[in-house]
Amino acid sequence: MSKKWIKAAGIRALKTVAQTAGALLATGTFMSDINWPMVASASALAGILSIFTSLGGIPEVKE
Repeated sequence: MSKKWIKAAGIRALKTVAQTAGALLATGTFMSDINWPMVASASALAGILSIFTSLGGIPEVKE
């Protein structure tokens, strides 16, 4: 794995984490309705799965 791949995969994973957290936060009407541990765990899992998906190849990194 090259530094370029690690950077691209990391950026993709961070974007996925942010998108997942945003979607889960948007479903709560009030801040008190949000299940924060669930948001954190689902977002972390999405980031991990994004890294696994990147193992299959990242179009931005052609090697």
